[in-house]
Amino acid sequence: MKKSALLLLVSIVLASCVSGEPKPLQLNSDACDFCKMTIANGQYGAELVTQKGRYYKFDDVACMIHFATSNTVVPYKAFFVCDYLMDNALIPAEKCYFLKGGSINSPMHGNAIAFTSKKEAQDYQAKYNAVLLSWKELYSSY
Repeated sequence: MKKSALLLLVSIVLASCVSGEPKPLQLNSDACDFCKMTIANGQYGAELVTQKGRYYKFDDVACMIHFATSNTVVPYKAFFVCDYLMDNALIPAEKCYFLKGGSINSPMHGNAIAFTSKKEAQDYQAKYNAVLLSWKELYSSY
């Protein structure tokens, strides 16, 4: 009985360590795991979490995508991006609407920004003369 209770407790603790929730980016402190630049702008940052619970942080969504596509042996659990309108607020990438191109100028010239709502993205689309994309479309565009 004690063994099974201990096993259950260890399982719960380990499962909580691999929550898959984003960890806040430490601006002007964390370095991008792809280009090694210091992450300085909370409007463009990104983060991915592996199946084993390892966190990788990026200064540009393009860096995250390049990292993910170049490391095909590491299974990923979740991708997060910063909402352009909420400085340093990480949200699941698959729930976002992206603008790419036009006059957008992100840190590593991925030139993409994320929004939590389609309306917000459309409101900025004309301003930046950019293309509206889903996460899947953005991911495959690099």
